Amino acid sequence: MLNDHTQSISQDCGDCPIRHRAVCARCETDELARLEEIKYYRSFEAGQTVIWSGDRMDFVGSVVSGIATLTQTMEDGRTQMVGLLLPSDFVGRPGREGAAYDVVATTDMVMCCFRKKPFEDMMARTPHIAQRLLEMTLDELDAAREWMLVLGRKTAREKIASLLSIIARRDASLQLKGMDGPLIFDLPLTREAMADYLGLTLETVSRQVSALKRDGVIHLEGKRHVTVPDFARLLEEAGDDTDGGMLA
Repeated sequence: MLNDHTQSISQDCGDCPIRHRAVCARCETDELARLEEIKYYRSFEAGQTVIWSGDRMDFVGSVVSGIATLTQTMEDGRTQMVGLLLPSDFVGRPGREGAAYDVVATTDMVMCCFRKKPFEDMMARTPHIAQRLLEMTLDELDAAREWMLVLGRKTAREKIASLLSIIARRDASLQLKGMDGPLIFDLPLTREAMADYLGLTLETVSRQVSALKRDGVIHLEGKRHVTVPDFARLLEEAGDDTDGGMLA
């Protein structure tokens, strides 16, 4: 079930920062009005569990701000981070009763939630929502396949560059900015979280981030404020490793 430590957020759909990317992106005014009737906002503090794997989900929704991780627990008790939820990403599956993964807020996070049954009913009557959700699901599948490549076939430096490029691209999209010129964003993950997600040690993450900074691929203010002077250069650094090895 939802964590009890939540907070109502008052926000109008017209002012929503993820409006152009969310599941409601193509909704007309009357459709947005119907969504307003079944939505509510919830906030979570960093480290809080949004939903446990296997729990019954009575909601679906979008991440408005912040970031969360998708984690799966294996039979021997080990856990593996299998995905990130960034702003505008959709949580939950219409037509599915339970949650497939643990969802944990990595940073303070706000979600726009919809009561599940009314949302499913509206989806059946609103092609704009059904079509957009299908597009988002296919994008998620592409992202999962890309991440399998990142985890299995890239060097440590390429893994860091890949993660930075994913976050930079999403931030630019949310800000309605092009990819030309410097990209500036706040990294939403700690070095520890990056290490966990990428299957690296904390020392390796710190070393590789420092190397990317030293080589001018990124600029850093503190540990979180990132400037990418040339996105094409960052993409080059995220390229495939020829032998599939991973640098220590």
